[in-house]
Amino acid sequence: RVAQELHDGVLGRMFGVRMNLDGLNNFLDEDAAKQRISYLNELKNIEQDIREISHDLNREKSELINNFVAIVDNLFEEQRKTFPARLIANIDASITLKPLERTIVKTGLFIALPIGTEAQVRPRSGLAAKKGITVLNSPGTVDADYRGEIGVILVNISNEDFVINDGERIAQLVIAKHERAEWEEVTVLSETERGEGGFGSTGV
Repeated sequence: RVAQELHDGVLGRMFGVRMNLDGLNNFLDEDAAKQRISYLNELKNIEQDIREISHDLNREKSELINNFVAIVDNLFEEQRKTFPARLIANIDASITLKPLERTIVKTGLFIALPIGTEAQVRPRSGLAAKKGITVLNSPGTVDADYRGEIGVILVNISNEDFVINDGERIAQLVIAKHERAEWEEVTVLSETERGEGGFGSTGV
């Protein structure tokens, strides 16, 4: 009975956390990352609860507990690997970015990606909303065959100076798959209802 109650209670808690984590999959901003960390910490708390209860259970029930622990650990690792990577300034001296100025900030990060994937450099929502600092070519693209240091093109669109310090989080990196097209040259394109209309032709 104890094992069954434990089984039902832990599964219920884990299911709720898993649903919350899955609901954040399409959100890559800083706030979503903080929420993920909160949910993952909750998972670790569940695991700790399981370990404490396991001392009062016999071997059969402890095996059930170990299975729960393994599930929590696997989920924790799965979510950790899918986090957007934080890009951090790796600079010898602070950089002052004046209004409407731009600069390339080095990160000290070098990566090698599989063919068919790219790394996308995206702004931090907090810096954009609070300081007016964003990634100029957002999203910046790091090609799979690039082997140099990743740099972030930051621009200050606020009315105040902004100081970039060494070790500061300046952007986030998302790895994405993309299609590789085989181009075919033709003399005529297929027709569509939209045709050549662009730049606001479908409405403001």
